[in-house]
Amino acid sequence: MKKLKNEAEIFKAALLAGVQYAEGRGAVQFEPTDSASVKALYVYRLLVHDKIIAPMPEEQVSDKAIRHRLASWHAHGLAKQQQGN
Repeated sequence: MKKLKNEAEIFKAALLAGVQYAEGRGAVQFEPTDSASVKALYVYRLLVHDKIIAPMPEEQVSDKAIRHRLASWHAHGLAKQQQGN
């Protein structure tokens, strides 16, 4: 798993985008007290369910792996947007 440049910042943006996606889809309503880890796990599972990202083997699912996967998903989406402009 190769660390992305500015992965922490990309993850924060990915989590925000993922929460907006999940809430906009009507799948969940997050509480202000929900931790970033809880939100990230839910967003990851929802994106896998919707076939937006590929699932990881269950034994590899961890907070660190989920953060990396969401950051990669978001960075890939940003790269596509920049190519389209």
